[in-house]
Amino acid sequence: MSPRASDATENEAKFASALPALEPPINRRPTTTTDKDEGQSKEKLPVEDTVEVDADLENEDDPEISQIPPEVRRVVSLHDDTTLPTLTFRYFLLSIIFVVPGAFLSQMNSFRTTYAPYSVFFVQIASNYVGLWLARILPSRQVRVPFTSWTFNLNPGPWSIKEHVLVTVTAASGATSNLATTPIALGDLYFDQRVHPAAAIFFMWSIDATGYAFAAIARQVLLYEPSYPWFQALCQTALFETQNRQNKNPTPTARKQMRVFWWVLLGITLWQFLPEYAFPMLNSMAFLCWVAPHNPVANFIGSGLGGMGFLNLSFDWANISNYNAGVPLFLSPWWSQVVLFASFAIPCWILLPAAKWGGLGGYPYCLMTNRACTADGGKYPVTDLVTPQNTFNQTAYEENGPLYLGVHYLWSIFFDYASYVSAYSWIAFFGASQIRDGYKKFRARRNNPGQGINHQYTDRLNVLMRSYQEVPLWWYLVLFGAAFISIMTIVGLDIMFIPWWTYFVALATGAAVVVPLGWLYAISNYQLPIGTFNELLYGTMVQNLGTNRSPIGASVYGSIAGDAWYRAQYMLQDQKIGHYTHVPQRAIFFSQVFGITMGVPINYAAMRWIIDSKRDYLTGAIEDPAHIWTGQSLAGSLTMGVQYVLLGPTRLFQQEQFHALPYAFLVGAACPAIIYLLHRLFPRAKFHLWNTTIFFSGASTFYGNVSTGYVSRFIGGFVVMYWAYRYRYQLWAKYNFILAAAFDAGFNLNMLLIFLIFGSARVIGMPNWWGNDAESVEKCYALED
Repeated sequence: MSPRASDATENEAKFASALPALEPPINRRPTTTTDKDEGQSKEKLPVEDTVEVDADLENEDDPEISQIPPEVRRVVSLHDDTTLPTLTFRYFLLSIIFVVPGAFLSQMNSFRTTYAPYSVFFVQIASNYVGLWLARILPSRQVRVPFTSWTFNLNPGPWSIKEHVLVTVTAASGATSNLATTPIALGDLYFDQRVHPAAAIFFMWSIDATGYAFAAIARQVLLYEPSYPWFQALCQTALFETQNRQNKNPTPTARKQMRVFWWVLLGITLWQFLPEYAFPMLNSMAFLCWVAPHNPVANFIGSGLGGMGFLNLSFDWANISNYNAGVPLFLSPWWSQVVLFASFAIPCWILLPAAKWGGLGGYPYCLMTNRACTADGGKYPVTDLVTPQNTFNQTAYEENGPLYLGVHYLWSIFFDYASYVSAYSWIAFFGASQIRDGYKKFRARRNNPGQGINHQYTDRLNVLMRSYQEVPLWWYLVLFGAAFISIMTIVGLDIMFIPWWTYFVALATGAAVVVPLGWLYAISNYQLPIGTFNELLYGTMVQNLGTNRSPIGASVYGSIAGDAWYRAQYMLQDQKIGHYTHVPQRAIFFSQVFGITMGVPINYAAMRWIIDSKRDYLTGAIEDPAHIWTGQSLAGSLTMGVQYVLLGPTRLFQQEQFHALPYAFLVGAACPAIIYLLHRLFPRAKFHLWNTTIFFSGASTFYGNVSTGYVSRFIGGFVVMYWAYRYRYQLWAKYNFILAAAFDAGFNLNMLLIFLIFGSARVIGMPNWWGNDAESVEKCYALED
């Protein structure tokens, strides 16, 4: 092999190895079609069956076209109509219609053990139909805004793709959950400290706005560079372009796709009444418990609600989809689903029995809980460790003894640390050349002052975007300033449990990860959760303070630093969608800020409803038979706050049980190096697909409450992303995205209906019967707590 060929192969391997969660359009399994006119064979990407290739692609030697990656140029439109309407009355109306229920459902889902998200695909498909309907029925009438000279038209013309994109972007911004609800809920549930509603809402809005402002850091490097495809954005763009073509010229295939969508949505909506309400046994089909319902060993091995989940199936879409895992079933390549399943099987089917019956970890109690425990396995009274002055209660600590964690939760923390370091190590070994190239281009652009970012690129997409005004930097500064003043006022008044100076550190740590983790997401579609590391850092800073030692502070700090990255990623991804669909940059910016401004109050209302109606379940005073409202996430946040803030990392890591945790950073750094070495030695063995960041992140999931759904998910992934993709490709290309949207949308519609019918005015419980056993819905009667 020639040196040039070898370098090309190595570069391709490096790029492929950094793609832990690619969307289907870039699974890169080409199909061959024959051009009848030219008698030649051409390679086709999957999305070509659903998105027509633009006419300009016939001239691939055009410099404006050749700079765009093939997987992008076969999806996006390379023409633009600058006269299409954007921020119209229809846009505002539809944004309200889709954001309000979405924000409520998303926040409600954040308190569940498993969940399916409020699907952006549902918004994308449903808003298109409603927009077309509004364009038909609304009068074309000019309306003046009262007390101003501003006017607008109720119906400015045909429904446009740009309105469609803006509605979806607004929903993606506002119809989500909010990280700040965690510390607010902790204070209410465990310490009877209710944050004033106004302070809570301003704080929630401000951490979102901080993340959006931080997007300005990375957009210069990651957004306009055509070699960074942002695969989730590309996937959504494929659907936008498909719908736009269907609106203009409907085909029999398009009509059939929509019929499939609506029938599947209806079917999932009706089906989910069974596992979610009437027949909860379908949540977890524990076959070993059926065989030996009173055998403790069989119960622990087979149960998916407090056991290992071995040979356990689930028919609840919330458990099967389980977006906590981070790799969507319909939208992730088969190899990434294999890595994810391995990250479930090894902890649950190897480490759990080794800990329960083999003495792994040396602490035999609290294996299946993430709450803090005493030396004899009792529930640790963590709230007693906090004095009224928010300081560490040494007397209570001496009375109760050292704080212990179950071995399962301990290795979850270990893998969480490892995943954080692994992400940086993986980038260093497999993506260093791309980062270096991006930095060189960033420095080169500084030599051309006075021009917008789009003028510094010559590909067709950037050329088209030159028609619109760029978002000025001062818009981001104003957004950041408003958030900064709000949060500084709140923490300065000691409302949110942290010292004011730690807020500056949170801003710095949040800003530091935006570019590297944004790069990882731009090329791989994998979003790394980094919460535990933030809590550890906060504990290190405050462990020697005499005041401000509330364990809730770790969660407050984590919500600020963590949301800075998450929201920056959301803004960049949606701005990339706007880039692909030629929507004015300022309209995209407005739609994102409008989305969070509308969604945050709804988030707060949903949180209040959950706390008021599910308080005993969330605190653990009463056990939820279906293990849905376990408060697992809240309990984990409280435990982290106690161990990092009250005890402090120094005291904690001196305790024998925690000695191994610091080695996780070494493991996370070393494993990508080993994988890289194996990849170089055996390039055909595809070691680079065993992404350690995905594995460690999946292994860090706490399976103590719910370990069902993973086998069902693995089987479903095999059928959809392996068998159908390889052997029924035409069928897969036609319906995969449609099914992904229908399944998630049907689940969320069902959740809304259950709330409205059975829980909004008066809670109506399902009577107990064989499929809703009061003692154990799985028939695992001997399962130990």
